[in-house]
Amino acid sequence: MSWLDIDDDDESEYDEASIRTRPNPKANRPRTKRRPAHADARIARVLGVDRGRYTVLVDEDAPDEHTALAVRARELRKTPIVTGDLVRIVGDTSGGDGTLSRIVGVQERTSLLRRSADDTDQVERIVVANADQMLIVVAAADPEPRERLVDRYLIAALDAGIRPLLVVTKTDLADPTAFLSHFDGVEGLQVFTSARGAMPVDEIGRHLTGHATVFVGHSGVGKSTLVNALVPEARRATGHVNVVTGRGRHTSSSTVSLRYHGEDGSGWVIDTPGVRSFGLGHVDPANILAAFTDLAAVAEECPRGCTHLPDAPDCAIAEAVAEGRLGPNGPARFDSLQRLLGTFADR
Repeated sequence: MSWLDIDDDDESEYDEASIRTRPNPKANRPRTKRRPAHADARIARVLGVDRGRYTVLVDEDAPDEHTALAVRARELRKTPIVTGDLVRIVGDTSGGDGTLSRIVGVQERTSLLRRSADDTDQVERIVVANADQMLIVVAAADPEPRERLVDRYLIAALDAGIRPLLVVTKTDLADPTAFLSHFDGVEGLQVFTSARGAMPVDEIGRHLTGHATVFVGHSGVGKSTLVNALVPEARRATGHVNVVTGRGRHTSSSTVSLRYHGEDGSGWVIDTPGVRSFGLGHVDPANILAAFTDLAAVAEECPRGCTHLPDAPDCAIAEAVAEGRLGPNGPARFDSLQRLLGTFADR
């Protein structure tokens, strides 16, 4: 039969409606990008993160405040959620055994402390959210204090808009005067000293009340010991310094928020794992000089566009150091500044 023999009135054999289509194996309705509003979500504080599970505090400061376990909603899989975050949760928020709630949103953050693997790596690693203070813990000896590491902490704190505090532990082993003189020019830096049997718990505690304070420091400096003294129920693991390498052992493996209770009120102690380096690849280079408040004041006399590097002509800081106007620690502080500025010079 040729096409000439086909009856135009008989089209049933070729009706498109009779064609069988394969159904959608996932659903009969197309997917939509619209997500539920979650009007019933509750606000909770992230206290810690462990292998994709978030310990959160529900109904903070209410008589029935309690902790619960939560997971991240699928739509937030690319959103970093860290200790200190205030999040919106739905589901079973009772905190009972076997219950699991779901994080569906992250509230706007007031601050974000970050670090990078090194100074050339601009991929940031978030340390904590919503902290307003940083307590830098160093040891007077065993391990030896490192001025330049503290300089990095100060820069990171300034970049995040966080007030820095400094405590020197193990002062019974060595006199910290020479070390602390390096920071004489840092305006407004609150300094505490601590020794075996003479830990200033009450003094430090008064500065924690009403604040969320992140504790940072090199491994083995006594940070966990200090945290346990301030928050006895914390029971953070403590370690020792290797007598061969002079390095401390990592005892805190995760960042956790702990409630501090003082005579005048409460606050948050955020304990972080010990680190041996603190990359500043994410930091605005303008904030490096600002962290050296004494040098920044002198730099106002520098020519416009002065880099403050060794080859910078007519640098007012270099002239002040050469003339001895910045004291005996001026050369060391200027060297530390130049090393940091040199790292970011080609960025």
